[in-house]
Amino acid sequence: MKKLILLLTLLSTSVLAFAQQGTLAGKVKDKKTGEPIIGAVVFITGSNKGSTTDLEGNYSIQIDPGVYKITASYVSYKPQNFESVQITAGKATTLDIAIEEATTQLGGVTITGTKQTNTDITLIKELKQSEVVVSGVSGEQITKSLDRDAAETVKRIPGVTVMNDRYIYVRGLSERYNTVMLNDALTPSTESDTKAFSFDILPTSVIDRIMIYKGGSPELPGEFGGGVIKVYTKNFADQNSTTLNISGSYRNNTTFNNFASYTGGKTDFLGFDDGSRTLPGSFPENLNEANNSAITTAARSLLNTWLPTNKSALPDLRMSLGLTRRMDIGDVKISNLTSLSYSNTRQSYNALRKDYLEYNPATQSSSLAYSFHDQQSNANVRLGVIHNWGVRFNNRHKLEFRNLFNQLGSSQVTERQGTDQTNGVQEQRNYALRYESRTIYSGQLQGTHTLPNLKNTFTWTTGYSYTNRNEPDYRRVRTQREAGSNEAFAVLIPTVPSLRDASRFYSKLNENIVMASGQFEHLFGQPDSTSGEIENASKLRVGFYTENKKRDFNARYMSYAPGSNYNIGLVYEPLDQIFSQQNIDNGNLLLNEGTSPSDHYTASNLLVAGYTGINLPLGVKFNLSGGVRAEYNRQQLHSRRLGGAPVEVNNPITRVLPSFNLTYNLTTKSLLRWSSSLSVNRPEFRELAPFTYYDFNTNFEITGNPNLKTPTIYNTDIRYELYTNPTEIISFGAFYKYFQKPIENTFENTNAANSYTFGNSDFSTSYGIETEIRKSLLDLSESKFVQNISLVLNATLIKSQVNLGDLATIQDKKRAMMGQSPYILNSGIYYQDDDRKWQVNLLYNVVGKRIFIVGNSQNPTVYEMPRNVLDLTLTKGIGERFEIKAGIQDLFNQKFRLTQDSDSNAKINKIDESIYEYRRGQYTTFGISYKL
Repeated sequence: MKKLILLLTLLSTSVLAFAQQGTLAGKVKDKKTGEPIIGAVVFITGSNKGSTTDLEGNYSIQIDPGVYKITASYVSYKPQNFESVQITAGKATTLDIAIEEATTQLGGVTITGTKQTNTDITLIKELKQSEVVVSGVSGEQITKSLDRDAAETVKRIPGVTVMNDRYIYVRGLSERYNTVMLNDALTPSTESDTKAFSFDILPTSVIDRIMIYKGGSPELPGEFGGGVIKVYTKNFADQNSTTLNISGSYRNNTTFNNFASYTGGKTDFLGFDDGSRTLPGSFPENLNEANNSAITTAARSLLNTWLPTNKSALPDLRMSLGLTRRMDIGDVKISNLTSLSYSNTRQSYNALRKDYLEYNPATQSSSLAYSFHDQQSNANVRLGVIHNWGVRFNNRHKLEFRNLFNQLGSSQVTERQGTDQTNGVQEQRNYALRYESRTIYSGQLQGTHTLPNLKNTFTWTTGYSYTNRNEPDYRRVRTQREAGSNEAFAVLIPTVPSLRDASRFYSKLNENIVMASGQFEHLFGQPDSTSGEIENASKLRVGFYTENKKRDFNARYMSYAPGSNYNIGLVYEPLDQIFSQQNIDNGNLLLNEGTSPSDHYTASNLLVAGYTGINLPLGVKFNLSGGVRAEYNRQQLHSRRLGGAPVEVNNPITRVLPSFNLTYNLTTKSLLRWSSSLSVNRPEFRELAPFTYYDFNTNFEITGNPNLKTPTIYNTDIRYELYTNPTEIISFGAFYKYFQKPIENTFENTNAANSYTFGNSDFSTSYGIETEIRKSLLDLSESKFVQNISLVLNATLIKSQVNLGDLATIQDKKRAMMGQSPYILNSGIYYQDDDRKWQVNLLYNVVGKRIFIVGNSQNPTVYEMPRNVLDLTLTKGIGERFEIKAGIQDLFNQKFRLTQDSDSNAKINKIDESIYEYRRGQYTTFGISYKL
């Protein structure tokens, strides 16, 4: 590590021999009028080196001697390309450029083209032209990292953090405060226990760009607190291409080491169970209503696998195949993009878990309740398919058909050893075998149509989404003996159904969503007779969005219990024998049904929204946009409580949600934004359902609350943005949010276990400042080495406070919001040498300590501590078709650590105890890409 730091220091401070450069300069003007073009982009084709024109249309670029291809572009103008421009050392080369409107018709032929949306230049332009406060990351920047999925990518966006490697927090607000859209359709929740979209299901190979809208607008969904996240997948193709990527990865302490697994299904390698873990078709629907013979037969039909086996872990494997095809049928342009991706990965680590009894101020310590070492092995498989079609009839009409499918399978083995001191000192060995599969499909058909007068555009979208989450045969068993004894470990056999001991758990979730939307946009003014464009046009938008979501959830669990002639010595038999068929009968061991009426619910949500919005340019400096969105939402849920009493939720709510956005253009390159909006945060089905879920890893239970209210959120943003050139941005902003009746996790103690439910607090506030800097060093030095460097930095400081009101019976009345970090920092150094096809990136991320579990009078608050994460990536192009990428993620390999605030002073110091910690392990990847 010292050598690496020394090398990086030398690279960043070395002074290379200065090569005398030349200058390319000139003026960009309108070909027809001769007027200078302000803000046009002139750049070296195929690179990010360029300049924008000033108020007089002038530009200047310092580059090494040589022959270059040069491109000049501007919105609504045709790009102008120059194939061979000679640059001489120490001299200025003048290149004046005249560009013409893009929609000029010649001989009845209309020039059409496909807008690139995944480049840094396009992203910066989209950010600048946006009517609301927005941040984003381009597909081009994604390729510069080793990020494998959307969850790893978005953490590089200002104000964004990632929890559990899959959930997004925007501005420190938990995943339930975000609305996620895949292209232009709302995504279903991929989890049964949280209101969340799991971003790890989207591989980076299919992502065009990701935008996070942090302010409200009539066109955006009215449900958000942190932001509206739009993930755009790749679509239109300009040319035929085939790209094959394959990579292998090595993880410290996992690869080539012993890895725990258990016999599963034949299709595990594809990410789903083949049915071997599911209950047989002849299995009784309720064991409590079956006779002894049927129960015995059913119990004997289940797999008798309770112990893992160890084998050497192979290196991780990732493969992807991308195909783009374009065909023309007359004047109709048809393109297809197909991407197949597959990954098979493993991670094994040793985690330390502890729990403590009451804190003693005299000794400044807490008595130990238990101490365990968990050896956890996780195997993950992902199969992804994207299949998109685009049909462009002409400049005014196009259709897009997008399809995304992902299948994920996760196998987890937990081997736990340690002591439990809650009832004497007991030595324990516990095991859990878990498998989960997730399926998601999203399809949308979208049309865009512009009328011949070029003043009216209509866009429509219809879509369908499906999500399935299957958790078959989650097996959990505990064994124990007196500490210090040499006795065999005894299996804990409960007398009543238990989720913890000798238990088998099954759950399945299915969710279907059908949506439709439409928007009509009218431009005021008369189009230019030549270009067809309306300069600084006012816009009126009217639209609707409707969605019908339906969910069906079922869970079931059973545990083994002593029979009428139970042999107490049976508990000392090995685990692979105790539950064998010969021991399963009414007299010895039997299977008890623990399923309750609350373990099943059906739910539906109907959303109908209509909106109208305007965009008014007020002279040259000001731009005003905003409007009103009205949403009717009806949530319905049907379930039963533990004792069988019916639970009926029926919440029809209509909300009028205004929004206001004002932009002031200080100069041609800088602007000031102000945004204010009203939004809501509806409860998720799981939060309303009375179902209780037990997590073996954390030893917590989560139960829903059918009486939750819908919170209202007031949002305000102000931000300064400076665009120094096409690939650079510097922004500073501040925000404030006020929540009425926010939904918070409330923590209670029961005799069974620590239990969580959901409740409405009185109110809460969240405010902070954030900055983003993307800066190239191109103009700072004549050294080519320095010119190839660019920097990315974004940072956020946040403060929040929750007022629990009357709910604060066993908790602090005021505290920070759960999951809220006081600071977030992402930075990166990018080195790109286009001539030698070298690219080196160094990326850094850290998140301040945040509340992981909210404490109460008997349990202190638990914090997730900061981790400094450093990633190094190297890419080398070989010829025209090959590219090699290598890198190391998590170079520091610092501990993931949860620490309790034992003395309850809201600070973490030496007195406070760690309750959970482990190291992920450095992750080294080597891959190759081939393009036909």
